[in-house]
Amino acid sequence: MPLEKDHLSESVLTEARTDFVTLEDHLTIGEALGVIRHRGVGDKIVYFYVVDPQERLVGVLPTRRLLTEDPGKPLAGAMIRNVVTLPDTATVFDACELFVIYKYLALPVVDGDGRIAGIVDISLLSEEVFDLADREQADAFFEGVGFRIAQVRDASPLKAFRFRFPWLLATIASGTVCALLASVYEATLAESLVLAFFLTLVLGLGESVSIQSMTITIQALRSTQPTLRWYLKALRRELGTAVLLGIGCGVVVGLIVYLWRGEGLAAITIGASILLALSAACTFGLSMPALLHAFKWDPKIAAGPITLATADVSTLLIYFSLATWWL
Repeated sequence: MPLEKDHLSESVLTEARTDFVTLEDHLTIGEALGVIRHRGVGDKIVYFYVVDPQERLVGVLPTRRLLTEDPGKPLAGAMIRNVVTLPDTATVFDACELFVIYKYLALPVVDGDGRIAGIVDISLLSEEVFDLADREQADAFFEGVGFRIAQVRDASPLKAFRFRFPWLLATIASGTVCALLASVYEATLAESLVLAFFLTLVLGLGESVSIQSMTITIQALRSTQPTLRWYLKALRRELGTAVLLGIGCGVVVGLIVYLWRGEGLAAITIGASILLALSAACTFGLSMPALLHAFKWDPKIAAGPITLATADVSTLLIYFSLATWWL
């Protein structure tokens, strides 16, 4: 189902179902199964909700846990006590955000006294059919939903400024650091003027590669839940590409330096700097979006400034360090 702005502002109770199953907290697993058989359940039940004598929600019991626990075990010892709930004053948009954050298949809606007023499930977000047992496919689904929700969020210019400006400070900070680095290596620049001629080109190459890697990573994160294994595999692939790009660009620029200025050692230094700088930039372009995604920050907004900032600083350090050692 489409995520329209008007629909998102409606009360979550308009989408809540009432065919949920509650179980008293004094029951055992075996007794709870008997109650369920007697009452019957709908075809969309994935969680059972445990309540106290006042009908207040005190825990949740996933179907798999209910079926695998010892029948003599009390529900109070098997249930999950930290239940994520929605207040009955919440909107559909609030529910969508919680689904994306916690990746649950259903959420209880509770009133001011903690009693269940209804249940909203994942069909609130989409009518797509997928195998809920396939965790990777489910994760990809939630990622896609998260980006769709972000696209329909209303944001005033002031709110957008407050969200985006702090990340741009990273660019300002990196520019300042780069200026300070250039001043530290002033003697190196004075000794070999050709370094200053190609400084902008080397920085531009590093930024281009970092942005390319970042863009590819952000696209991949829309359908992939990042893991260490995924990261290492992606890093090997991106580094391989970056090394080839670095060799190609380094050779071309080195030849230009040599043919124009006739300085062989400077040509080798600049070419080698490009190779190392592109490898570092590729690593940052992959790592920054993945790290931001892991902290549940929007990589589309924040990754660009941070990636460029780190790529610029690392490029200058590599460029000037090699020049100081070799020239």
